[in-house]
Amino acid sequence: MHGEFFNAILPQLRARRPLKCLPRTSSEQDEQTLKQANDQHPRQRDSPATMPELDLNLIPYLVALEETRNVSRAGDLLGVSQPRVSAALGKLREYFGDPLFVRTSRGMEPTAYALVLIPAARDALARIEHGLVAPRDFDPATSKHTFSIALSDVGEIVFLPRLLQEFARRAPLANLRSVSLPHADVERGLEAGSIDLAVGYFPDLRGTNFFQQRLFTHRFICLMRRDHPLASEHFSLKQFLACGHAVVRAEGRSQEVLEKYLAKRRLVRRAVLETSHFMSLPYILSRTDLIATVPHAIGYAYSTEHASIVLVEPPLPLPRFDLRQHWHRKFHNDARTVWLRTLVAELYNDALDEWPK
Repeated sequence: MHGEFFNAILPQLRARRPLKCLPRTSSEQDEQTLKQANDQHPRQRDSPATMPELDLNLIPYLVALEETRNVSRAGDLLGVSQPRVSAALGKLREYFGDPLFVRTSRGMEPTAYALVLIPAARDALARIEHGLVAPRDFDPATSKHTFSIALSDVGEIVFLPRLLQEFARRAPLANLRSVSLPHADVERGLEAGSIDLAVGYFPDLRGTNFFQQRLFTHRFICLMRRDHPLASEHFSLKQFLACGHAVVRAEGRSQEVLEKYLAKRRLVRRAVLETSHFMSLPYILSRTDLIATVPHAIGYAYSTEHASIVLVEPPLPLPRFDLRQHWHRKFHNDARTVWLRTLVAELYNDALDEWPK
């Protein structure tokens, strides 16, 4: 099946090999500009008999680089190392005779020829993964598929433990890959099929191209060391604002809910520490008088694993937010995706929310 399909798609890719490297133009003009340049600067084209075979394993690298515009993030998306992505890009450049991606002040940008080539490559991947060779039925007990889920570090604490337990029972040969990517990369990954689900708080994944399902509602809690002066009492809003805070500015979006709520009410707390990581909080809080306001799952996990950390209810009615799972409409009927999102919905819902209210 693979061979038959690529025998059909390779002529499209080969026919688009560039004869001259061009500056980037608008996508609507790429084909015409490239054609004019080729007419003005002809060169001997390899015949089908003499052209080297394209390594089909390189096609996902081409698509991932276009989606992320970054070698490291492309590696994260594909689950490979940065040097491997760089090596693949080198082979693609050699085969197509074009830089394909060039470094600019905005990061890596595709060349005009790359913008012409990528739709054919993306179509090839989509048709292989979810058309010609995707099974119409899915047997989790025998599948060796690697599922990819977009999660924040909070999401990993909330969702992965139980999900991995169920995978071991229901899909013992399958694997899970958790990725944490910027919103634009998550959206592209869902569209391309390199990400099966985005699970958690993803408020920008809306519109007609995405389906979503609410799982349960989450809230915020305050964390501090067990012998903190405010740990044994219901502290006031004045004390909350006057206290030193450890504020997390993470890539995940849930903290935005808290920050927007405080900003709207013009409540300013003293951010003694700003960090992009949740994982260091218990070690910092246990040795300082700082407090942190975090999603309840994070706080509950830390208070159960670290005896020096306690949960304290915040002194104001902080907003709640819904955690959802999102998938692209292209894969709404894909058997593997249907199985995965059915499992997620079965494990995570209001009735089974494991964090005390």
